[in-house]
Amino acid sequence: MGHVSQQGHDESGPSPSSTARARLAADRADTLARAAALGRDFDGIVASNALVAVDDEHDPEGGTTAFERAHVVALMAQARQHLEELDRALERLERGEYGQCEVCGKTIPPERLEIRPAATTCVRCARSDSRRA
Repeated sequence: MGHVSQQGHDESGPSPSSTARARLAADRADTLARAAALGRDFDGIVASNALVAVDDEHDPEGGTTAFERAHVVALMAQARQHLEELDRALERLERGEYGQCEVCGKTIPPERLEIRPAATTCVRCARSDSRRA
């Protein structure tokens, strides 16, 4: 059995901070890999269109190609936004503010942070915010 520190957690196990950092780093690595794959997809779409000289308006396949390109661009933007959210979460972790709701100041439940490591609000505040939107 591990020794319990003055902060009250078992020193033989990982600290909550190191667990959060590992979770954020893993999510960041997955997001970077997804962004790279999307970049390759986009480059492939552009390259295949360059070979055909497609006129999106008059070519029957043009609409599909334009949709695919727009879809990949939207997914790339989501990945960039998620990376920014993860970077802000890492900054909050460094400041000792990670896991605190930015609206009410209460602790964000660990289950929520496990699912959404970059979460900035507790469930209650997130629900009330989505109702206002």
